[in-house]
Amino acid sequence: MLDVTLLGCGGMMPLPNRFLTALLARYNGMSVLIDCGEATQIALRKCGLSPKPIGVMCFTHYHADHISGLPGMLLTMGNAERTEPLVMIGPKGLTQVVASLRIIAPELPFEIICKEIEEQEQTFEFDGMYIDAFRVKHNVVCYGYSIRIPRAGRFDVDAAMQLPIDRRYWGRLQNGETVTVDGATYTPDMVMGPERTGIKVTYTTDTRPTDRIVHYAEGADLFICEGMYGEDDKADKAVEHKHMTFAEAAELAARANPKRMWLTHYSPSLVNPKPFMDGVRRVFANAEPGKDGKNLDIVFAEE
Repeated sequence: MLDVTLLGCGGMMPLPNRFLTALLARYNGMSVLIDCGEATQIALRKCGLSPKPIGVMCFTHYHADHISGLPGMLLTMGNAERTEPLVMIGPKGLTQVVASLRIIAPELPFEIICKEIEEQEQTFEFDGMYIDAFRVKHNVVCYGYSIRIPRAGRFDVDAAMQLPIDRRYWGRLQNGETVTVDGATYTPDMVMGPERTGIKVTYTTDTRPTDRIVHYAEGADLFICEGMYGEDDKADKAVEHKHMTFAEAAELAARANPKRMWLTHYSPSLVNPKPFMDGVRRVFANAEPGKDGKNLDIVFAEE
């Protein structure tokens, strides 16, 4: 199961009733935080969540509303007596940006490991969970992220029994190991059925529509997409500042066909997204307005 919580859905500046855009995904005892705007640690606490299990932080880009909460978050994690290393993923320049922000958080009881994205598309793996970074189109270098959890096929007992090896090797094959016994090599595909449907969540913000977003969001269990402006008459402003309207986000979702879409990263001038949702749903029916604390538990499909 992958537990997803939209900690905040605001863009540019925090408001009294809206935190800045940040997402927390929890899987198998580890949490992944995507973006960390001002007061993200407060948004976590408001949702009853702890920063201590965060093992990976991903940054879409280095505008303040996506990373200015980092020093406070690091200090909060340090005060919680965290000692495990923390991995950070982001565009080139991450090491320098983090070092600059750490001037006010210089002493931490844990190591920070920075992984700078070198390519237009790059994948990182963490204990069976994959994070795909993909370049999008903003006025600075910016990436979207997909979190994927693949699911192996079922163990085929009948196929295993046909192999001339002892049963004590079955577990190793089931865990993906190749086994050599008496000079013969046995591979997992000999005893495993076809790969089953996994889990995928795609998150993108601060971008114009691109085909790459459609590719990564295709068939996702959840597509979290920027909707900076609800009003159609702000389309020119969206183009100028490299953002998206609700209508453009809906068109991306219609092409990618995820199971559902949440809108996020609202302009401070967009007080209430709900009046614009009828138009969005005419294009993509399974769309919902994101809101602070919105949560979804995504389970593997029954197969």
